[in-house]
Amino acid sequence: MARITAGIATSHVPAIGAAIDHGKQRDLYWAPVFQGYEFVKEWVKSNTPDVVILIYNDHASALMLDIVPTFAMGFAEEFLPADEGWGRRPVPTVYNHLDLAAHVAEQLVIDEFDITLINEMDVDHGLTVPLSLVFGQVEEWPCKVIPIIVNVTQFPTPSGERCWKLGEAIRNAVKTFPEDLNVQVWGTGGMSHQLQGTRAGLINEEFDRRFIDLLAHEPEELIPITRLEYLREAGTEGIELIMWLIMRAALGYGVEEKKRFYRVPASNTAVGHVVYETKS
Repeated sequence: MARITAGIATSHVPAIGAAIDHGKQRDLYWAPVFQGYEFVKEWVKSNTPDVVILIYNDHASALMLDIVPTFAMGFAEEFLPADEGWGRRPVPTVYNHLDLAAHVAEQLVIDEFDITLINEMDVDHGLTVPLSLVFGQVEEWPCKVIPIIVNVTQFPTPSGERCWKLGEAIRNAVKTFPEDLNVQVWGTGGMSHQLQGTRAGLINEEFDRRFIDLLAHEPEELIPITRLEYLREAGTEGIELIMWLIMRAALGYGVEEKKRFYRVPASNTAVGHVVYETKS
């Protein structure tokens, strides 16, 4: 049977990808950010998954505002890095695990999550930056990746409770897949940041640190946070943290925190990162 062995959460700031691609990891500004990922880069060498189910939000690369599904799954055999206006990132093509993806999609529908399937799409920094932070600059990604897109850009966005239930449904789906696979679930985005309006540049370190404090062992305290609270406390883009809840729910109760990291700022964003291992 397939099993979920670990979860990773990380911010997916596009400027981090640009810093990697242009060799700026040791620059005075960027070095403290990348130092926070040294642990996971070593850890993953002995904990390389067969498949990553990667939860992220699209930034108008695969989905425009004419069609905005609440939850969607990439269902192509492969995904190219998206051209977000300055060319494609020089990173490998992402390859799907279609058998597991099909199983998860079917089980999600059985569990009353009517997920949208996207048969052709490119993947943007929301997906490729986390892969680069964990695996580094490689010729090919060392695992298959199933992309799951969450709407955090167009109202109405899903609630924290709905996202938690999606994570639980992903967990149930994976554990019923008959092939012996080591699966990790990654949640991306956040932490607090706002890109526009009179509060542009907002960062709420207190909110962010409390979120990380509770996520491992008291996540039930985070589930009721409303969309309005995310907006007020963490900025317009802070709601991306609901994707961390999906990851955490997919791990079940009983995790061991291997790493936590928080850094302000990276570009105009508070960067957060955690690594959890499951105990069962």
